[in-house]
Amino acid sequence: MTDRDQPLWSRIADRLGHEIAAGLAPGAKLPTEAQLAERFGVNRHTVRRAIAALAERGIVYARRGAGVFVAAKPTEYPLTRRMRFHRALSATGRVPGRKVLSVQGFPASEDEASALHLAVGDEVLRVEGLTLSDGVVIGHFRSAFPQARLPGMAGAIGSGLGVTESLRACGVPDYTRAWTKITASAADALLAGHLQLRRGDPVIRAESLNLGPDGAPVEYGLAHFAGERVTLSVIPD
Repeated sequence: MTDRDQPLWSRIADRLGHEIAAGLAPGAKLPTEAQLAERFGVNRHTVRRAIAALAERGIVYARRGAGVFVAAKPTEYPLTRRMRFHRALSATGRVPGRKVLSVQGFPASEDEASALHLAVGDEVLRVEGLTLSDGVVIGHFRSAFPQARLPGMAGAIGSGLGVTESLRACGVPDYTRAWTKITASAADALLAGHLQLRRGDPVIRAESLNLGPDGAPVEYGLAHFAGERVTLSVIPD
């Protein structure tokens, strides 16, 4: 197919793709549809189709109400028995980040009680937040900790310590992953907002349990990752 035979939207997509590869950093915002339409002398429908083609190739992604951005290569997220978020991402050359959204005590749900060996209604500390890679949100997490076993956990987390340091401050010097269950689902409205996705976009759901050195459960976690931004690797150790 010659350039003359190639659809106009496809030529625009190729041009933008080359420009992105030549130097636009991940997270950079593209010009608006109106600006691109004016630049290429086409209507916005043609630009929209070109952007859709780039999104299908994983080159860009859209944030509702914010615009279209250059996508990063998926973050490699290894799953091991001694998994530590910051260490795992740093080992892949990424800059890890975590933003805590809430730290509150709640009666344990059935799933939390079963995993943490509690009675339904016993109090757990729920910590909710976002995980970031190179400043880009890649996941949303919600962890439950047994309040009676870890009475100082809320203060430790609230002071800005990570999970590993907070558990250590509560007398748990180390922990290991007992199991991780991975499934796929579609983002609902709330999760889509957290992960800057569209409602219905694919997400990776990871349910997990961590144990202290004595075998007692110390953290039950439920995390959702943006499917297009994360590659989970199961590594035996």
